[in-house]
Amino acid sequence: MTFQFMRLQFPIRLAFAITISKAQGQSLELCGLDLHTNYFSHGQLYVACSRVAKPDNLYVCTENGTRKNIVYPQAL
Repeated sequence: MTFQFMRLQFPIRLAFAITISKAQGQSLELCGLDLHTNYFSHGQLYVACSRVAKPDNLYVCTENGTRKNIVYPQAL
């Protein structure tokens, strides 16, 4: 043949994604939160963070390391 075949392999790691609502009542060994989009209440953030037994196993991804917590004064 006048050309040579070459095969590339990409490392793939198995991962799962669930919503914060589905995580309620579960214990997770490792948790990553993507907070690039707004979450609708501080209770939702609490549930997401409290699912992990060790704080070292919680990873939070935000823009500039900060995120605005949305609280509606009418609800209080």
